[in-house]
Amino acid sequence: MKRWLAVFSLCFACTTAFAQTRGLPDFTELAEKQGPAVVNISTTQVQRSAAGTPFPFDENDPAFEFFKRFIPRHPGGGAPREFENKSLGSGFLISPDGYVLTNAHVVDGADEVTVRLTDKREFKAKIVGADKRTDVALIKIEAGNLPVVKLADPAQLKVGEWVVAIGSPFGFDNSVTAGIVSAKGRSLPQENYVPFIQTDVAINPGNSGGPLFNMRGEVVGINSQIYSRSGGYMGVSFAIPIDVAMDVQQQLRASGKVSRGRLGVVIQEVSKELADSLGLSKPVGALVNAVEKGGPAEKSGLEPGDVILRFDGKNVGNSADLPRLVAATRPGTRSVVQIWRKGALREVSVTVGEIVDDRQANGRPLRNAKPAEPAANRLGLVVSELSVEQKRDLRLNSGLLIEDVRGSGGRGELRPGDVIVAVISKGATTEVRSVDQFNKLLAQFDKGSNVTLLIRRGEIQTFVTIKGL
Repeated sequence: MKRWLAVFSLCFACTTAFAQTRGLPDFTELAEKQGPAVVNISTTQVQRSAAGTPFPFDENDPAFEFFKRFIPRHPGGGAPREFENKSLGSGFLISPDGYVLTNAHVVDGADEVTVRLTDKREFKAKIVGADKRTDVALIKIEAGNLPVVKLADPAQLKVGEWVVAIGSPFGFDNSVTAGIVSAKGRSLPQENYVPFIQTDVAINPGNSGGPLFNMRGEVVGINSQIYSRSGGYMGVSFAIPIDVAMDVQQQLRASGKVSRGRLGVVIQEVSKELADSLGLSKPVGALVNAVEKGGPAEKSGLEPGDVILRFDGKNVGNSADLPRLVAATRPGTRSVVQIWRKGALREVSVTVGEIVDDRQANGRPLRNAKPAEPAANRLGLVVSELSVEQKRDLRLNSGLLIEDVRGSGGRGELRPGDVIVAVISKGATTEVRSVDQFNKLLAQFDKGSNVTLLIRRGEIQTFVTIKGL
């Protein structure tokens, strides 16, 4: 026994000595100094259920089946009922007078937002504005002399560097987790405007909107989402770079909305095979598939088949870089675009247009704008019928334009701007002609079945199968 104790003591001593010589990080000072500037955010949303329905779930919602089985539905109907949906998130103070940054999805649809500080004081918050494209929201509490965070330059952040998250996972205030930067500039499905910071910091529900710190105690990003097959943390989390968030909050504070540039092109990634066929030495840039008629790109002389290599002096390493660079450019700016066309480099000058952003929300509360939003269908898609001009430009007789993809709609395969041309079922192809007809076609599929759609994306048509309807 003594021998084993001696061996254990020796191993423990070696481990301690190794940790000391390797200089493993100590997060205590960072947590103590920066924790007071991190806040807990709770929201309340009032929902109305249909008459006779004791729970506020749509019948297509998976939760509906669970509640239907275990909670009896009383016959005879009755008046519609109101329910309060409560959710939790995090945020952090960026000014002593009470401006707080968080995620747009934390406050989306909220009727009431409450901010709780580490000293247990609570304040009702006003939503200054929210930008769903970057998932950044700015809220305000009426208080003074508050602790604030320090901000970093995310460009100086290095892969492999230690980072720390402080937030309220599952409502546990001021929880500290740590990890390293796994990658920078990540592109995610349906998220074209944010070069995400990927980390292995443990992020769970309630962490959303909280700060990501470097070891100097400076905020490098806002924790936004995780990649998960279970719904919980699985080692991959993503943060919005703080410079992106601060640009958004500046515009929200000034005007309540975010203005973004647009070119009016449909692009795709340049593969090695495409690079070879286009005469490029390596697969770089964004290949233009289609040019919007009358848009900024067409007016500048850009054509399908051009490869955009630089925009306004900045390299376009891959197709995901272009939307970010253009969106960050103020509408009306005249920018130089370097392109590869027919084996030669050229430059064109383009006057950047403006994105009409129907996904922005401003004012208070956000829920006021909800009734005006078009409803999503069974796939989580908001679609509209093509106009005469769109049919002519796309050379289609019919089709539906995807305007928005909500929740897990399209399972990541579909994106706004795609055109649904047809539905394929049991070997038969049915051309899509109207929203009503499309919804009726979807209604014919059993729950859990697969749906195959013929999609037009730019000049390309492809088949997309949505699994587990």
